[in-house]
Amino acid sequence: MAQVRPFRGVRARPDLARDVVAPPYDVLDEAEARAIVARNPRSFLRVTRPEVNLPVGVDAHGTEAYAAAREALLGMLDDGTLVQDDEPCFYLYGQRMGTHVQTGLLAVCSTAEYDAGIVKKHEYTRPDKEQDRVDHILQSGAQTGLVFLTYRQTEGLATLLSRPSELPLYAITTDDGVEHVLWRVDAPETVAAISQAFDAAGDLYIADGHHRSAAASRVAAELGDGPARWFLCGIFPDDQLQVLAYNRLVADLNGHSAEALRAAVGEHFAVAPIGTGVPAERGHVHMFLGDRWWRLVRRPSTASSDPVADLDVAVLQHTVLEPLLGIRDPRRDTRIRFVGGIRGPEALEQAVRAGEAAVAFHLFPTSLDELFAVADSGQVMPPKSTWFEPKLRGGVVVNRLR
Repeated sequence: MAQVRPFRGVRARPDLARDVVAPPYDVLDEAEARAIVARNPRSFLRVTRPEVNLPVGVDAHGTEAYAAAREALLGMLDDGTLVQDDEPCFYLYGQRMGTHVQTGLLAVCSTAEYDAGIVKKHEYTRPDKEQDRVDHILQSGAQTGLVFLTYRQTEGLATLLSRPSELPLYAITTDDGVEHVLWRVDAPETVAAISQAFDAAGDLYIADGHHRSAAASRVAAELGDGPARWFLCGIFPDDQLQVLAYNRLVADLNGHSAEALRAAVGEHFAVAPIGTGVPAERGHVHMFLGDRWWRLVRRPSTASSDPVADLDVAVLQHTVLEPLLGIRDPRRDTRIRFVGGIRGPEALEQAVRAGEAAVAFHLFPTSLDELFAVADSGQVMPPKSTWFEPKLRGGVVVNRLR
């Protein structure tokens, strides 16, 4: 059982939505965020990356920056760039990227259920990133980023959350070619039916947003009863999500020659030369090494009944990255870089050919069934195991706490 409730959302005025809706705060560096805001002063990055409102060099995680976030949010409300709905409601958020279409529910979920494991996680959080979101929520007085949740689709929810036939609040296309559509769902009988359907649907799973959900839980514990007991979520069915690979680049071969590394990899994988392309199935990894691509196929000895140990990303870590390349802590080791699958094998090959890395690994995407199995077992995945596309944008809907 998962509680999913309506709320009084803050959203862009429809005619300004194209300007307001912004990339997620955590996919940009400061220079990129400043460049966007310089071109478009209405960008919601003024709230989610508030250092852009201040001189270069100001601490992006300091009190002055968080105060600037609140000032920017209130300013956008005051001048009508953002509006708040009068009554609690749900929202449907549709995205189209190429031929891929997904539609999810924007709602608030229970921090108590997150604490109890009904909203399930599959990643560790970093204390510094978690604290940043705690400070941002407390000082801005709002939850400004969606926690991306998924669930096992049901027939009832598929019907209730299908794209409405009526006109949306807005439909925009962002610079990356992704279409974003927002509908308000405020009919009392529909709101009640959606809440009841989720109450009966089972657990929710975090797809992306572990730091935001952990921060919301901490804020709720600090503030006690009230609006902070609920956190802002975008909830999408598993049968509509697109999971891409999260690939690896390693800076050097840890003293191995290319030939020696390839031979050592052969202990756990069958290795064969191939042309370019992406892995065709689970258990396959493509490696760019020594000026060409190689197909690595897991040997039966790598199989495990443990849902974490059996992940391709875990097998690669424990048989190649750690023992052969010396990557013992992929969260902190600066010799490894992670590249989202949206960039394709070409980006990996280019990085190696340009001398930015010595070897690249392109994985087959981790499936949602694998994610569910890990979360259901109460375990966590290796870092950077999943890459979802399209990303949920910033500034679509905000949940004010004060």
